[in-house]
Amino acid sequence: MERLQKVIAHAGVASRRKAEELIREGKVTVNGKTVKELGIKVSPSDRVEVEGIPLEREEPVYFLFYKPRGVISSVADDKGRKVVTDFFEQIKQRIYPIGRLDYDTSGLLLLTNDGEFANLLMHPSNEIEKVYVAKTKGIPSKEKLRSLERGIRLEDGKTAPARTKLVSLDKKKQTAIIEITIHEGRNRQVRRMFEAIGHPVSKLKRERYGFLTLQGLNTGEIRELTPHEVKQLRALAMKK
Repeated sequence: MERLQKVIAHAGVASRRKAEELIREGKVTVNGKTVKELGIKVSPSDRVEVEGIPLEREEPVYFLFYKPRGVISSVADDKGRKVVTDFFEQIKQRIYPIGRLDYDTSGLLLLTNDGEFANLLMHPSNEIEKVYVAKTKGIPSKEKLRSLERGIRLEDGKTAPARTKLVSLDKKKQTAIIEITIHEGRNRQVRRMFEAIGHPVSKLKRERYGFLTLQGLNTGEIRELTPHEVKQLRALAMKK
């Protein structure tokens, strides 16, 4: 179920704001009944008409994207910076990212036009594992890594337990490569976790989302998810 104005916007009829105006003005019907409330939600089986014209809904699409560093996880940026949808200019559907990766973080990002699917994956109760590889300044001790595993207090609360693995270290340069697995999606969470133990991250990459990896992709490349992968992701999110 998605909000009516969002469905209208995704169909390319009007912007979200214009869709809200059309609803308030009584120009939208759902299953033959005029709707003027903005909070109403509709399902794919509902018949929506805008000014008497049936809404043609987009076919749902699902993509895996290897996001480069220096790209915004958004569909637009008021500062004119490159955004993830710039890499999807050949896609006619109005897609958007599921969650986000920071501007300076590279790695696996999912995009879709299926709002119900996106909300399902992003819901805090659906603990889908995300694996990151971080290059840290300084070499964290075992005890500091254990504190991340137990959960560490940040300004927006204590993090859920994580898993960590020391992949490699460079004593001369005083850097380390750490793999960390989390299932939350707070803003800049991994960077803030390492900052909290005194080892800021200089480079960060998301290598896995659930069972999905970047295998076969170079930075900036995309591939469509298979129907089976979409089913697997739904099942993974709903098993909690």
